[in-house]
Amino acid sequence: MKVKIHTLFQYLLDTTEAEPEAIVGFSLSRSPRLGAFLDALDPDLPLDWNQQSFRGLPALRQHVLVQAGLEGVCAPDDVLITAGAAEANYLAMMQLVQPGDQIVTETPGWPQAEVLGRAIGADIRVIERREEDGWPLSIPALADAVTDRTKLIFLSNPNNPTGQVLSTDELQEIVAIARRVGAWLVVDEVYAGLEWDGARAPSVAGLYERGITTGSVSKALGLQGLRTGWMVCRDPELIMDAVILRENSSEIMNIMGEVIAEIALRPERLGPAMETARAEGRANLDRLDRFVADEPGLSWVRPKAGLIGLARLPDGLHCEEFARRLLAKPYRTFLLPGTAYGQPAHIRLGVGGGAEVNLDEGLSRLSRCLREMTGAARP
Repeated sequence: MKVKIHTLFQYLLDTTEAEPEAIVGFSLSRSPRLGAFLDALDPDLPLDWNQQSFRGLPALRQHVLVQAGLEGVCAPDDVLITAGAAEANYLAMMQLVQPGDQIVTETPGWPQAEVLGRAIGADIRVIERREEDGWPLSIPALADAVTDRTKLIFLSNPNNPTGQVLSTDELQEIVAIARRVGAWLVVDEVYAGLEWDGARAPSVAGLYERGITTGSVSKALGLQGLRTGWMVCRDPELIMDAVILRENSSEIMNIMGEVIAEIALRPERLGPAMETARAEGRANLDRLDRFVADEPGLSWVRPKAGLIGLARLPDGLHCEEFARRLLAKPYRTFLLPGTAYGQPAHIRLGVGGGAEVNLDEGLSRLSRCLREMTGAARP
C-alpha cells in the first residue's frame, strides 16, 4: 500500500521554511506554555510508558468521556488514547477497510479518509457540501450514496473546514442510514466545544454501537504538540484491533503527552481554558466577519463552530497563486489555499492562535495583496 501525498500536506511541506510575519487561517487556539503545567507535574515521573494501561492513562480516558458527554454511556475501556485524532482515524480505517470496500465521506472535509481509502484500494464515494446552500451535509445525498457495500462513513463535526455543524436530529438520521447497512460511522470531533451558535452536538459513540468518536487536545486547547488524541467506541473488538495495530506502529502513547493532556482535561482546568478559547475565538471571528463583509469581492459562509472557514476569492483569482503571492515579500503572510480541500476558488481563513499570529496585520496585508492582484484601486 502506497499513500500518495495530499495537496494540503504538500503545500505545508513547500512552505514550512517561509517564516511568515502574520498568519490568517490559524486552525488552533492559542497554545499554552509548558510552565502552565509545571505545578501539576511530578519531577520524579518516569519517562517510560504509563505503566498502567496500553489504552492510555485511566484518569485521562475518564476525562475524555466526561468532556464528550459520554460518561455513563461509554466505559473507560471504550477509549483508546492515540497520537492525535489523525492516528485514531488511521487506526480505525486500517483495521476496518479492505480493498474493494466502499467508503462514503464529504467534501469539503478532512481529507484523511479519502487519502487512506484510495491507498487501500477502497471505492470512495464523496458527498458534496454546497456553498450556495450554506455548506450543509445533504442527508438525502448521503442516503443515496450508502449501499450494502459501504463499510465506513467518515465525517467531521463540526465540519473541517467550513465550520458547519450537524444537529442531533441530523446525526440520528445518519446513524439510521449507517445502521441500515451495518456500516461503521467515524465522526472526527476535533473542533467540538467551540460552537458559536447552539450547543455541542452529541458524540456518535453514544448514539450508535458502531459509532467511532475521534478527537484530541490539539485544536480547542491549542496543545497540538502533545500529539494526544483518542478514539471512543463501544465495540470492544474494534478497540482491541486498534491497540494491536498501534503496537505495530507507534506502539504506546508518549508519557508526557498523556500526563499533560490529563492535567489539561481536569474539570477545574478545562472549564477556564475553554472559556478563554471561546472568548478569543469569538472576538477574532467577529473581526474576520467584518473584514470579509468590507472587502470587495471576498465572501464566506460564517462558521457556526470551530476556528476556520472557507472564503471565496474575487472572480479570476486562483487560490494557490494568491496564497503564494501573499506569502512572498512584501506581504509575508500565510494562509492555506482552498485546493487543500478541493476548492480552488477559496482560501481558508482562521481565527485561532492568539496575538502571536498577528491577525490584524495579516488581514491588512491580505487586503493589499487582493488589490494588487485584482487591479482594484485603493479607497
